[in-house]
Amino acid sequence: MIPATRAARPRADATAMLERVHESPRPLDLRATLQPLRRGPGDPCLRIDDSGLWLALRPPTADTTTATLHFSRVGPGSLGAVRVRAWGDGAEAALDLVPDLLGEHDDWSALDTSAFGPGGYELLGTTLRRNPGLRLTRTGRVIDALIPAVIEQKITSTEAFRAWRILVTAHGEPAPGPAPAALRVPPTAERWRRIPSWEWHRAGVDPRRSATAVRVASVAGGLQRTAEQEPRLPGVEVRRLLQTVSGVGPWTAAEAAQRSHGDPDAVSFGDYHLASVVGWALVGEKLDDDALVELLEPWAGHRQRIVRLVLISGVMPPRHGPRLTIQDHRRH
Repeated sequence: MIPATRAARPRADATAMLERVHESPRPLDLRATLQPLRRGPGDPCLRIDDSGLWLALRPPTADTTTATLHFSRVGPGSLGAVRVRAWGDGAEAALDLVPDLLGEHDDWSALDTSAFGPGGYELLGTTLRRNPGLRLTRTGRVIDALIPAVIEQKITSTEAFRAWRILVTAHGEPAPGPAPAALRVPPTAERWRRIPSWEWHRAGVDPRRSATAVRVASVAGGLQRTAEQEPRLPGVEVRRLLQTVSGVGPWTAAEAAQRSHGDPDAVSFGDYHLASVVGWALVGEKLDDDALVELLEPWAGHRQRIVRLVLISGVMPPRHGPRLTIQDHRRH
């Protein structure tokens, strides 16, 4: 069923507010669906406050335009109704992206849930029943998913989120409209290419990762086409194409494809914690990557959905080992 969307009449002034009410026939958990786009609690591109959720972005095919989206629930009794307000010269294009952002085309109906009952993977069934509004988001914007994934390679989340915050705050643009003061639109591909090496260094990004990010920005147009083709490219092909950029491996490609393409099968194999978390939640023991591949194989095509269910369940293995050491590359 196509969701109903009531649109306000567009205004001639591109900086004026536009508004739509997105009505979905299915439950929608707004925060859980958009949470993967948030790069830590201080993310300059996504903020949550008492009024709702603010997202600063560039429409997928318009690198030089900017927009701010504000999401809020229409009312407690609404099934999947969300009011979306938009500002900026990219406001109208950003509003057109809302169905994908809110996972309207994310179809879970083919997911095999036969093993979700007692005696099987009961946690998955319980989590799915408790979170009927969970969906996979799709931004359609490759560079804004791939560069932060490059920054996050082989370091702690604390380091990565700090680097992202420093670089976007310095090189992004203030979000249009009445957005929170610290909200920023991510840099353009051209701006990423022009960041001096010492600024990457000050942000804590080593030369290997900064060089990869610059290579990504240099071929941003070609990478963006992987999100624009119709019919949509299979996830495995998208991840293969992303990995044609030197320095982008399977983990980085999966992290990006999950967000930019809404890839339901992209699993971040090689992640420092993921195999342990999923293994503990589903079979009661920490696993390595090879065992995780085998465990998720029955759900091929939907493996990211299984991972999202595990992560939203909140079940975590006990911590007995040493934590990953935070490295300060700025002093090297």
